Amino acid sequence: MSYIRQSLTLSLAFAVAVCAGDVPTKKRHNAALGNAESAQSGVLWLAPVDLESRNLFWGSGGESRAPHGTRFTFDKEDMSGSNPKLDVRADDQVKWKLKLGSEARPETAAARFVWAIGYFTTDNYLVPELRVDELPQHLHRGQNLVGPGGVLHDARLKRNPEGYEKAGTWKWKEDPFTETREYNGLRVLMALMNNWDLKDENNEVLERKKKNKDKESDPDHPDPDTPAASRPERLFIVSDLGASFGTAGIGRQHNLRKGNLEFYKRSKFVVKATPEYVDFATPARPGMILLFNPQVYFMRVHLEWIGHHIPRADARWAGELLGRLSDAQIRDAFRAAGFSSEEIDGFTTIVEARINLLKNL
Repeated sequence: MSYIRQSLTLSLAFAVAVCAGDVPTKKRHNAALGNAESAQSGVLWLAPVDLESRNLFWGSGGESRAPHGTRFTFDKEDMSGSNPKLDVRADDQVKWKLKLGSEARPETAAARFVWAIGYFTTDNYLVPELRVDELPQHLHRGQNLVGPGGVLHDARLKRNPEGYEKAGTWKWKEDPFTETREYNGLRVLMALMNNWDLKDENNEVLERKKKNKDKESDPDHPDPDTPAASRPERLFIVSDLGASFGTAGIGRQHNLRKGNLEFYKRSKFVVKATPEYVDFATPARPGMILLFNPQVYFMRVHLEWIGHHIPRADARWAGELLGRLSDAQIRDAFRAAGFSSEEIDGFTTIVEARINLLKNL
């Protein structure tokens, strides 16, 4: 769908809602039918009834699913994406995706905000120091981050939610949720966190593992009282959140600007607001340096629409959800990501200011 066509569709949807006294459109209604019906298909968001008590230090997996110990064994190098990644196994044979570099800390924090307000995410943990045994003599990426004896610092470890595995990817323009409040709320959250790397390949569909579909319950699930058959069949997630809390778009030395308080502080948030719609700065137009690679430059330009033309009511709804988080919860998200006390103070101040702006739209 072209940008113009999509804008017209969103405008029509908003007009219908206004004329009907904010009665949801059909898509909005279908997206909010409730957990029982949506559990049989794909879901993007479920109402977080316990939002105010969610533990943002441990995140979606909780303390029980955190890595046990700090010693791991190398399986293979993962060459996807732009940051160094390894597949590793813990002593208890649990498999983890280990990420090093500039995205490890911001991704850990971002995943907690995503989960906090009802979206789905992988279980992410930052480990300040760990050891990986059986590393090859030379890694293709990140060799300079490996210390003597295979010691690594500030490594992000992640794994899929209990009982789920990757089943594919989804596209921002071809998904079951376009025009829904929840879909627009996700776009707002990406803008709030300055997550500009919104390529379709960074979106995943997770599906319940076959062996878990017929179980009455799963004692390892965060909510073991919920029968397995009533849990969502498929989860739609943004699987890579590493380009967060820095600049609003890709540009010169962008890897040094992810999870960077000074660049986050200087970045714009809302660039335009009308009585009906809001345009956010993220994802921003890429820096001119990318013109040396026209294919990448224009791919990035074509992502700008994700932060634009979002119904004002939907942006406010996202702000009201985020506004239910306490100052302590927000701080915990950044504390879990290994940021310094000064950085935690700075990031929290900016996030709270952006939340208040959304609430007052």
